[in-house]
Amino acid sequence: MTKYGLRARVFTLTLAPTLIIGLLLSAFFTMSRYRDLEHQLISTGASIIEPLAISTEYGMADQNREAVRRLISYAHRKHSQIVRSIAVFNTKNELFVTSNFHRNFEALMYPEDQPIPLLLETRLNENALILRAPILKEGQFSNASIPGYQAETLGYIALELDLSALRLQQYQEVFTALMVLLLGLTLSALFAYRLMKDVTRPISHMVSMVDRIRRGHLDVRIEGQLLGELDTLKNGINAMAISLSEYHIEMQQSIDQATSDLRETLEQLEIQNVELDIAKKRAQEAARVKSEFLANMSHELRTPLNGVIGFTRQMLKTRLSSSQQDYLQTIEKSANNLLTIINDILDFSKLEAGKLLLENIPFDFTESLDEVMKLLAPSAHEKGLELTLKVDHRIPSGMIGDPLRIQQVLTNLIGNAVKFTERGNIDVSVELKTERDESLELQFMVRDTGIGISERQQAQLFQAFSQADASISRRYGGTGLGLVITQKLVSQMGGEVSLTSRLHQGSTFWFSLRLNKTDLPVSQPIDTHSLINKKLLLIEPNMQAASVIQQRLIRAGIHVTYRSSMPDDAEHHDFALLNLSPGEQPPIATLLDQVFKAEQLSEKVIVSLPTTELALSERLLNAGVTSCLPKPLGHRKLFEALVSEPDQFSEPEPQPISSEAPSIQPLTVMAVDDNPANLKLISALLCERVETVITASGGRKAVEYAHQKEFDLIFMDIQMPEMDGVTACQEIHKTELNHSTPVIAVTAHAMAGERERLIEAGMDDYLTKPIEERILQQILAKWTTPHDQPIHALDAPVPEPSQDDTSSNEAPASANQNVSWDWDLALKQAAGKEELAKDMLQMLLDFMPEVEMLVNEALDGKDIELWPPIHKLHGSCAYSGVPRLKNLCHTIETELKAGASTDDIEPELFELIDEMNNVVKASKAYRH
Repeated sequence: MTKYGLRARVFTLTLAPTLIIGLLLSAFFTMSRYRDLEHQLISTGASIIEPLAISTEYGMADQNREAVRRLISYAHRKHSQIVRSIAVFNTKNELFVTSNFHRNFEALMYPEDQPIPLLLETRLNENALILRAPILKEGQFSNASIPGYQAETLGYIALELDLSALRLQQYQEVFTALMVLLLGLTLSALFAYRLMKDVTRPISHMVSMVDRIRRGHLDVRIEGQLLGELDTLKNGINAMAISLSEYHIEMQQSIDQATSDLRETLEQLEIQNVELDIAKKRAQEAARVKSEFLANMSHELRTPLNGVIGFTRQMLKTRLSSSQQDYLQTIEKSANNLLTIINDILDFSKLEAGKLLLENIPFDFTESLDEVMKLLAPSAHEKGLELTLKVDHRIPSGMIGDPLRIQQVLTNLIGNAVKFTERGNIDVSVELKTERDESLELQFMVRDTGIGISERQQAQLFQAFSQADASISRRYGGTGLGLVITQKLVSQMGGEVSLTSRLHQGSTFWFSLRLNKTDLPVSQPIDTHSLINKKLLLIEPNMQAASVIQQRLIRAGIHVTYRSSMPDDAEHHDFALLNLSPGEQPPIATLLDQVFKAEQLSEKVIVSLPTTELALSERLLNAGVTSCLPKPLGHRKLFEALVSEPDQFSEPEPQPISSEAPSIQPLTVMAVDDNPANLKLISALLCERVETVITASGGRKAVEYAHQKEFDLIFMDIQMPEMDGVTACQEIHKTELNHSTPVIAVTAHAMAGERERLIEAGMDDYLTKPIEERILQQILAKWTTPHDQPIHALDAPVPEPSQDDTSSNEAPASANQNVSWDWDLALKQAAGKEELAKDMLQMLLDFMPEVEMLVNEALDGKDIELWPPIHKLHGSCAYSGVPRLKNLCHTIETELKAGASTDDIEPELFELIDEMNNVVKASKAYRH
């Protein structure tokens, strides 16, 4: 905004009113005078033409042109200064006589299509004023006022007046008004100048003096005698200068004193900064030493633990009795628990350093929770505690998130509940709070009936290496990291954790998470249609456990009859589910008697045993029980037992998928992947279904093949060096031979919206890794079915595998994430082909020495780009049954993408080398 000075304001406020008023008055009087002159001319013309119209009546009646001419010529001469021409026209609008020659008589005439008016008419042009008056017969004027009377006209007379003199006089009036206006402005300017000289000039002088005072010249003063208030202002400014001068002297003394004090303070701060810098370097060195210690301890502890776990799993694959199998499973779980403690320490270190990265993968939500309950059930049952899990039926089974970290949080909370509870229940529930599009907000709650926590002690729970009080630490043990890791993990996943507790009345820990649901297949569904309207007798002494099981069975369409103990007499049922409470084992004779009664009341008897009593399973199976299941009852295990034929308690050995060989289609398909293991697997799966399979090791090679040969279908990896899959797809669609060939994206990214992003980028469909045969078959059926087939057949699901195939098609248990090598997982990822699984494992083992060499060189300080070999190793792990190595590769690859240096991921690289050695050891037996 423009700021005007005092001088400009004085001039403006003085001249503006004069200018505005002068303009308004000049305009008003000029316009008034302008109109008056025009009206005066019109009146003069009327006073000329009206007498002429009367006097020419007789001449027009007698058609005496000479008489009429003399009249109009006389009038013309008499008023020659303003009259240009006078003309008389008869009733036929023809010129009768004129006072002089006129070059354009048509301008004086009425239009031919209009009658002659009975009144005077005027018309003003630019340079002339034309008046027309009718010539009426004598006596007509007296009768003109009679209504309906039509006067007889003899013609009309036209008079043209010159406007030159009028315009000149008007211009003179305007000029006079402007001169008066200029005179007024001049006088106003003189007064403004005088005012400015008396007021604004002293003020400007005072402003300059104040500015000098502001710049520090406190000795200057304003001199001279001024008018009125200006003199008062001058005195005030001089007084202000005197005060400022005194304040300046006092302030300078204070500044000198403060400067002296500041110098002393700065010297002290400099000493403290040196001490802090030394302390910082010591802390950084301590952190480095701690990281190296954790990495070394991880190596030293994991090596014997992996040996224990590996050989335990090897023993489990041999023929064992149920008791031996139970003991070995207990050893494995104990070793896994010890491994979990080590992982807790490492996780805490990573969380503190901000290096713990979360996965975002599809997983079976219910089965993940069941695995946690299965892992913690033995410790709960040993103390006689009932462990239950209730999942809101509105929560879908397929979710996207980090299942391992969710299990870790639940394991910490449930493990604490088991540790601090001596009797009663530990109830775990998951409820759906809100649902928004594809996002679900879930609330997890863990309730126990333990010792409780006082309000004073609750504030210490989420602090590292601390518990509610020292006596608890001595009595129950523990590192004190569980709740800290839980809080940090939940916070990193975008949720919050809290608790409510009362001393000696139990505690409730809860946390909320927001996860995305997915339609991708995460597990083989169980067909429960055969159970609808079936009757089941439920025997469960614990009310909470009975309620959870009963609700689960009712939602499946089963009619449930609940009893807390075995009834002596009841109606016949299709099933009987007998549950034993932990810590209350009845004598074997009593138990067999209950089983016998159950067999009398139902066709199939299922016994649910605490994990501490699994040794009874052989006796119960020999007594006629259909199957024995461990508590708490998992969702899948329960319904598999209900729909399956009588089976043994031990799980069957994994068998290759037994299905009829699919028919070979006469198609030419290209598979593109930069990872040899991935390329070999997809080509092996495709060779069983299509006639010709062409493989390309990169996007650029695929584009070359697309220029040479026409393909029916192309499977394209996304992340590849040189040319990524999206770019290759766009280039292939530009070729003449394959511009309309469907290109299927093959990617491990199962994030929400990934499918839409790839299809929008040019892909035709979407296939996730690891590749499942059923999904691959659906893709082939969708894009190779003849066009005349009904559209709905393209999306028809592939028939579900039979019950015998369920074990081989199930997703591997989440608890196996801590296993270095899992043959069942490797066999599943190789589509049940044992030779292919061994080949892909061998390819992984052949590539690992190269990765280890590059990692060692990077750790030695050499400039090695680690992302390409780690990315390639990560892809090979997806099909070789090495979950821990795959997760570790994913973590390192993600950190490398984020710009982490070798020093930042040094512990993870040491762990990677250890894990590759563990994979070599664990897979040694199967390679031979």
